[in-house]
Amino acid sequence: MPELLSELFPFLLKKIISALILPPASLVLLAFAGLWLSKKYPKTGRALATFSLAALLILSLPITGNALLQSLETLPPISEAQLRDVQAIVILGGGKNNEAPEFGNQDTVNRWTLQRLRYGAYLQQQTNKPILVTGGAPFGGRAEADAMSESLQRDFHAKDIWTEDQSKDTAENALYSAAILKQYGIERIALISQSWHLPRAIKLFEQRGLTVYPAPTGYTHEDNEPIIRWLPKASAMDKSSIAIKEYLGHLVNSAQ
Repeated sequence: MPELLSELFPFLLKKIISALILPPASLVLLAFAGLWLSKKYPKTGRALATFSLAALLILSLPITGNALLQSLETLPPISEAQLRDVQAIVILGGGKNNEAPEFGNQDTVNRWTLQRLRYGAYLQQQTNKPILVTGGAPFGGRAEADAMSESLQRDFHAKDIWTEDQSKDTAENALYSAAILKQYGIERIALISQSWHLPRAIKLFEQRGLTVYPAPTGYTHEDNEPIIRWLPKASAMDKSSIAIKEYLGHLVNSAQ
């Protein structure tokens, strides 16, 4: 047990720090700090609180969340020529729903992962290439890759599926997946993830000696109703937070 905790500690610490520095938590904490400072430094405290609440409002607008995610979606869909060259399809896990009651209280894939699996099965139908799904279970329970493999077979009738079930994050997805792929002599892959996530993921897989053809899915779309774009929504804040997390990830990778 102590060995497991020591192994998970860096991962848990990263998650905690990420939650605190990303909105909305960071902006709420900043607003409270402004209120506390206002007792001794009224102008500075009020300015800090006002800035925090204004930023919170702006980031919760659909027009902001969509724009931030779309700024990361720089990759076009995979081409037919690229598909002809790939040797395998790699699908990154995007999370799971734990103990889903509608599936007999078993862990299953969440909406992000399901979207990636659907596209992976679609590409396999065109290429007949094997699929590698990657994702572990850092907090226990069923490995994400196992749930992904089950969904591919049951929901999309995919075949020739390999699983990598030890990774805790995207960097480890690349590390452990590359080891499996090299056992089969595979060097060229189609890599599937959300379109806003792929630019960062590609570099991590290329660092492991793989030739990566991006296969993005889940492009961000604008709301059809113009007025809705300017009304705060929790889902828009989620998009803004995801985008900021990706930008921070790019900064960390470039500094390494």
